[in-house]
Amino acid sequence: MVRNMKKRILTGDRPSGKLHLGHYTGSLANRVKLQDEYDQYILIADVQALTDNYENPVKVADSVRELVLDYIAVGIDPSKSTIVLQSQIPAIAELTVFYLNMVSLNRVLRNPTIKAEIEQKGFGDSVPAGFAMYPVSQAADITAFEANLVPVGEDQLPMIEQTREIVRKFNNLYGNTLVEPEALVGEFPRLIGLDGKAKMSKSLGNSIYLSDSVDEVNRKVGQMYTDQTRLKPTDFGHIEGNPVFIYHDAFNPNRQEVEDLKNRYRNGQVGDVEVKRKLALAINNVLEPMRKRRADLEKNPERVNEILKQGVEKGKVVSGMVLKKVKQAMKIDYKF
Repeated sequence: MVRNMKKRILTGDRPSGKLHLGHYTGSLANRVKLQDEYDQYILIADVQALTDNYENPVKVADSVRELVLDYIAVGIDPSKSTIVLQSQIPAIAELTVFYLNMVSLNRVLRNPTIKAEIEQKGFGDSVPAGFAMYPVSQAADITAFEANLVPVGEDQLPMIEQTREIVRKFNNLYGNTLVEPEALVGEFPRLIGLDGKAKMSKSLGNSIYLSDSVDEVNRKVGQMYTDQTRLKPTDFGHIEGNPVFIYHDAFNPNRQEVEDLKNRYRNGQVGDVEVKRKLALAINNVLEPMRKRRADLEKNPERVNEILKQGVEKGKVVSGMVLKKVKQAMKIDYKF
């Protein structure tokens, strides 16, 4: 099949620091699998990152390169997936302005994802307007590349639904112009943190990063929460909700070993040390090829520039065509 005939995927991340295993199970693994089946665009959403980092834009800029390194490390191939830097695509900003007229302030603020993030960040009555409106900007991201499919975590499903609402409203008003996307949720959309209390998150300090060393992974796994009711290895243990076994299910491909550990854990025949040691080995086996790819790219910093430049050039062409169609549909494609 010719690549430009494939259905198109749009996905991405804010450049706000290193990516962790939660990102990998939530969407990155999907991107690697699907890049051979779809025409995939990966957006580095640096403009959206500025909505709550506007006082420190250098932090965002520095994180862009780290994000590219993480992408290549997990197996994303720039010859198959187009990596695009949001701030360099003017059509996205223009589409955002048009879409802002098609959604009410109350509807955006009712978005469960936005409500949760506003509360988490403690904005109170000082929510930046740009932050509150970023579901609209995200709709512009998705439609600018005519994405059919958007791989996301469970917590981002309300964002995709808001995009679908905007698309339907636009098409009803101006004719069938925009592509209405669908969401794709990964097998492990929300990976519990090392503390067992919340999803893995950079801000909560309960993460294993894709760039962590072997020793760092061993240290973090050794500190993981397990069954808090189990006082000694001979006590019967609980598997359900136990972070260590949730991670074994996600990262240990040796299903026979995992089932053996679970049975022995339930019956008080294995201690946390052995269970964690085998988990750390499994995670390090997953991360080792990522470490190698990252190290190779770090030796060639100009390659990162090339990847971004090529992605932006292609992104401008595709989004420019969409913007042209939008203006034609709205009858504002003025001829002078």
